[in-house]
Amino acid sequence: MMAVEGELTLQEELRQHCWYWLLLLVLLGITYRSVVPGMVADWDSDPNYSHGFLVPLVGAFFIWQRWPDLKNVTVRTQIAGLPVVMSGLALLIMGYAGTEYFSMRISLVVVLAGVVLFWCGGQVFKKLALPLGFLAFMVPLPYIVYDSMAFPLKLLVAKFSVLSLKTMGIVVVREGNIIYFPQTVLEVADACSGLRSLMSLLALAVAYAFVAHSSTLKRWIIILSAIPIAVVTNMFRVIVTGVLAQYYGAAAAEGFFHEFAGLTVFAVAMLLLFALGFLLRRWGNP
Repeated sequence: MMAVEGELTLQEELRQHCWYWLLLLVLLGITYRSVVPGMVADWDSDPNYSHGFLVPLVGAFFIWQRWPDLKNVTVRTQIAGLPVVMSGLALLIMGYAGTEYFSMRISLVVVLAGVVLFWCGGQVFKKLALPLGFLAFMVPLPYIVYDSMAFPLKLLVAKFSVLSLKTMGIVVVREGNIIYFPQTVLEVADACSGLRSLMSLLALAVAYAFVAHSSTLKRWIIILSAIPIAVVTNMFRVIVTGVLAQYYGAAAAEGFFHEFAGLTVFAVAMLLLFALGFLLRRWGNP
């Protein structure tokens, strides 16, 4: 879409009003000066969200990918962006009042979306919806939400892992997420529930789906497949751990093996995701 006389394209807007955009970035930096560093610290300390370091980079890649079309889109101020900005700021204030980190952090994504909608208009916002929405993956979930998701997954993984172990002739008993062997006891912890790898795998699936495929159906297939892939691969991890614990003792399933198994499981999950994408590319149009 080309700009009509008297209107600016996004590229022209950025050039002519670059100082306004820089001022906006400074204001955002001041507003979120105590929010973003804490979020980055969580990426560094919590393995569930270590993918957060890559999320802004992937979002920037999406913008770069769309830039040839995006730079020529006409900029039109849209008043509907103001309520979005105000909603984001309200989330920030409520988060500060209740010391609720998720509200404070997700408000940054909401404010950015509102600013783009207000300043640049609906056409630009539509083209930036993916990179803006993708930023939500960098925000750690509230622990109450994480725990409510992790516990049922731990029970599911433990249940089907025990069924598999019994099928293999191994004597084993399950109580909740605790697995009892004749000589040792194993706990299906959060790391084995599949939720940890699911967080990163979902972000990867979204990025891969939109880069590799143009079909909406195929994108959704790839994104939704991340859920069973993460759960099944972690079931396999628990089964292998159980076999090792049965024949070599609990020490064989701890320490280096535990960390190595986690990396291996995620690598296998990635390979399965890419294999699915490859098969979908061979099936009709991308």
